[in-house]
Amino acid sequence: MYLKEGDKVNLVIETETGLGYTVLINEEFDGLLFRSEVFQELEENMEVVGYIKQIREDGKIDVSLRPQGFRNVIDSDVDKVLAKLKDSREGFLLLTDKSSPDSIRFHMKMSKKAFKKAVGNLYKQKLIAIKEDRIELI
Repeated sequence: MYLKEGDKVNLVIETETGLGYTVLINEEFDGLLFRSEVFQELEENMEVVGYIKQIREDGKIDVSLRPQGFRNVIDSDVDKVLAKLKDSREGFLLLTDKSSPDSIRFHMKMSKKAFKKAVGNLYKQKLIAIKEDRIELI
C-alpha cells in the first residue's frame, strides 16, 4: 500500500453507518470517515478531498476531512473564526468556550475543542477580546 498517514486523498462517500461513512479512497481502497470528523452535509457518491488519519494494524483506513497535524488544523481553524468575526456586522460572535458543542458545531462547523484552541490562539495574538457572552474582534 502506497498510502501513509497525513496523505491528501480523493474520497467518494459510499454509505452512512452507525460510526460514520464508508468511503472509497483514490478509487482503490475502502476507508471509514467517523461521524465526529464531519462538519458538513455529505451524500452518497459525493466526491470530497480527505486525509489519511490512521492505517490500522488490521489494514483498515480511517480518514478525515481535515488535514492532519496540529499546525495545519489550528491555522485553518483560526482563519475560520477570524473570517466569521470579520463577516459579522457587529464584530462579535455570541459564542464562548462555555457555549454548547452543538451550538459551536452549528455556527462554526467545527468541534468545541477546535474552536477553543482557535480562540485561544487569537486571544494570545491580541486579535480578540473574550467577554462573558461573546468574543469580539479588536
